[in-house]
Amino acid sequence: MPRSADDARGLLCDLGDHVRDVVTAARGMDMTTIEGETAADTIYAIDRVADDVLVAWFEQHWPVVELVSEGLEEPVAIGRDPAWTVIVDPIDGTRGLMHDKRAAWCLAAAAPRGGSLRDVVAAAMTELPTVKQGATDQLSGVRGGGVTASRFDLRDRARSSLVVRPSTATDLEHGFAGLAKFFVPGKVALAALEGELFARLGASAVFDDEYLSSGGQLHELITGRDRFVADLRPLVVPGALACHPYDVCTAMLLEEAGGVVTDPWGQTLDALLDTTAPVAWVGYANPALASRIGPVLAELVGGSAKR
Repeated sequence: MPRSADDARGLLCDLGDHVRDVVTAARGMDMTTIEGETAADTIYAIDRVADDVLVAWFEQHWPVVELVSEGLEEPVAIGRDPAWTVIVDPIDGTRGLMHDKRAAWCLAAAAPRGGSLRDVVAAAMTELPTVKQGATDQLSGVRGGGVTASRFDLRDRARSSLVVRPSTATDLEHGFAGLAKFFVPGKVALAALEGELFARLGASAVFDDEYLSSGGQLHELITGRDRFVADLRPLVVPGALACHPYDVCTAMLLEEAGGVVTDPWGQTLDALLDTTAPVAWVGYANPALASRIGPVLAELVGGSAKR
């Protein structure tokens, strides 16, 4: 059992490695079959592969813990009087991965039991590769300790260190940025909001990239590929498919890398560590972008939801 946040970080990395290996070994199956529905999301066949190994892994490697996961209807208390709550999304980005379009991510974070998203002290995100990938990334960290990044070679299983840093750009021109608008409900309204935001910012040459994975969006920000991402779906289409706490449980890593994560009004992002609460969040590559974009965005969404 972990005695420190860094011990917890190491276990979360081990969990990500295990899920990556399980998912990679499942190649060849029909990943797109719908296996069921939960209050949070549709469960596809590839989700079930990862979900089925989750509790067993914790029983063996972290035998006293409260486990919250997309694939579990309720939190599971493993052992007696756990000190930690661990929240996991075994596969964030299922839809892109099951069609072999883009990598997904195993997301995991630990907080003192009973804590919320702002109480997370350790997190790890592990890339789940497409068929043609030869390597995957893993980012992890403890609060106040920066980000540890590595690349894992799938052929020889060698691991090498990476240096990651968000963009230092102070505007959006000729960079990637945008609002999440993955699904039909709310797409028109979100696109209009995005257009108005960019118009007010005077941003005309902005590139759009719909990475259908909150973890993937965070990775793009942390590694300098994206400058600004906002997921405002709960404000525009309440009750529709939205981001949940497990989708952004590793948001701390963007902060540790030097970026900024807030709610749509510029306040600290927070949510209960559960599987159903809708979460609207905003990520910026650096404080300068947060200062420039945040007040404009807050004004635009000011009447959309009660703060």
